[in-house]
Amino acid sequence: MTHRTVDEHAAHIRDLLDGLGTQLVSGAETVPLAAALGRVSAAVVPSPVDLPLFRNSQMDGFAVHAADIVALPASLPIVGEIAARPISPAALAPGTAVRIMTGAVVPEGADAVVPVEDTTTDAGTVTVNRSRSVGEYVRERGSDIAAGTALVPAGILLGSRHLAALAAAGISDVLVQRRAHIAVITTGAELIGAAEVPTLGQVYDANSVALVAAIESAGAVVSLAARVTDRVDAMLDALAAAAAVSDVIVTSGGISMGDYEVVREALEPLGASVGHVAMQPGGPQATAHFDGVPVLCFPGNPVSTQLSFEVFLAPLLRELAGLPAARRESLILVGSVTSVPGKRQFLRARRLADGTVATVSGPGSHLVAGLAASDLLIDVPTDTLTIDEGDTVETWQL
Repeated sequence: MTHRTVDEHAAHIRDLLDGLGTQLVSGAETVPLAAALGRVSAAVVPSPVDLPLFRNSQMDGFAVHAADIVALPASLPIVGEIAARPISPAALAPGTAVRIMTGAVVPEGADAVVPVEDTTTDAGTVTVNRSRSVGEYVRERGSDIAAGTALVPAGILLGSRHLAALAAAGISDVLVQRRAHIAVITTGAELIGAAEVPTLGQVYDANSVALVAAIESAGAVVSLAARVTDRVDAMLDALAAAAAVSDVIVTSGGISMGDYEVVREALEPLGASVGHVAMQPGGPQATAHFDGVPVLCFPGNPVSTQLSFEVFLAPLLRELAGLPAARRESLILVGSVTSVPGKRQFLRARRLADGTVATVSGPGSHLVAGLAASDLLIDVPTDTLTIDEGDTVETWQL
């Protein structure tokens, strides 16, 4: 890999993952409606029934013949009551009214409902004080949607409103796109798990936790998470296990030019492209294929790993999952910043209460507390060396 710009490397990764969307659609799966929230519909879902299922009342009131309440006030005998429950009411004779509740079956013959607040009752008689036209407050069968009509189109990120419509039509499961399956492999003999007690030279493995969480928040599934030492055979074994269950493999660490760079040593003989992207943090980057599965290799410093994911992979995963892109907007800078010549810098920052933005930590790729305190990145262009207070900066939402 020659030195690439951020945009060039992002385009390279998009090309590397080209066709993944087609794979996800072709691998569609049926899930219970209760598990469909946040999934993408894989096909048009037609309504199997008319909605509403039957003529019903929009209001608590009285079902009447509209012709009987033209001259006001109109007094009609109350011949019964219809509640919202399974019932087959008798047809309503002209010159009569029936008390009816919201959602209850409107009897044959009735063609309007008078809300209770427009009436008075006395001794089995209702007096109507306001006329109503034919059809008022009557929900006709199929007036919302007719059977066979598309209830949910394909390619829709299913929210609660879609699930409500599907449930109302009696649909219990739905065909959705398969989620992208992403494997995570973190590397380094110095890494230990959170429950372990570190000795001198050991560090906790933050990257596996961060990448797993980031992948899931971007709408994908973590198919495998592994941590390997600096042995090439262990790395190759982990790659083989990951390739068997994944659409994409993500690694962290092991791609610099020194010794003990296990990812580079394992993948370069297989044709990996290893080099640098003109960005800070996150300069070392590599890509490869292993058993036909794309491999994205991020640097190992925790901030570099997380920002590499946000810049290069998260936008693609969110797009595949039907999620909105992370917000990017222009904000006014509080304080001034300097940048590195020839590199596009991503500074950790926080939106202030007045809508301006300020940096919260230095540029170091190890400053995880600073990243945790951030909610934005300031995107400093490659050819910009200083930005003054009050200038407008471009930001990425984290």
